[in-house]
Amino acid sequence: MMLNDRPFQSIRMGSKRIEMRLNDEKRRLINIGDEIEFRHRVTGEKLLTRVCNLTKFKDFEDLYKCFDKVSLGYLKNEEATPQDMCQYYIAADIEKYGVLAIEIRLV
Repeated sequence: MMLNDRPFQSIRMGSKRIEMRLNDEKRRLINIGDEIEFRHRVTGEKLLTRVCNLTKFKDFEDLYKCFDKVSLGYLKNEEATPQDMCQYYIAADIEKYGVLAIEIRLV
């Protein structure tokens, strides 16, 4: 999976433990115990993680209610809002597929 710099670095430092994605056909193939390789969108650097848990939600609002903002990739002093995910996904796709919280840890 491709990541921008900030989420990539947050996973590397161990603070971001939840990757949020649309629960589309591709993500439905993910299982607990699987390894996911994240690649930095610019540098191509890679991080290998293992899936510890998967939680399905209707939308990002429900997902954000269940996890602390740091584990989602935010800084402690930042506002965390589900609307931030609109830069990645359109409302029609969220309604169609739902969303997935992928709990990960570095391998």
